[in-house]
Amino acid sequence: MTTEEVSILFKALSDQTRLRMVTLLSRREYCNCEFVSIFGISQPAISRHIARLKEARLIHERRPGQWIYYSLNPSTWDRLPSFSQILEDLGQHDAVILRTVDQAPGCPVPDHERH
Repeated sequence: MTTEEVSILFKALSDQTRLRMVTLLSRREYCNCEFVSIFGISQPAISRHIARLKEARLIHERRPGQWIYYSLNPSTWDRLPSFSQILEDLGQHDAVILRTVDQAPGCPVPDHERH
């Protein structure tokens, strides 16, 4: 994953409501009206949370008639690496990280004096 992809993923999951939505969606699909009732927030607020989760490709929607049902996007969740794997991949492929590792002058403070 690129740093941009990881950033989008973490932003999507960094909000408590979205994290709760994803947890609920791991059990079954939900429609907007259910989320409005569960979280006690407005339909537009729910739509903004849904948009962020869709941007990260974490969920997808099904539209039978006038209703929209959301569920986890298995193609995204099934290919998500572990957090440690994400860090390892970023460390091996991100230009800023690679440049920093190669060019970092090091801290002049001895290790035993660092907090």
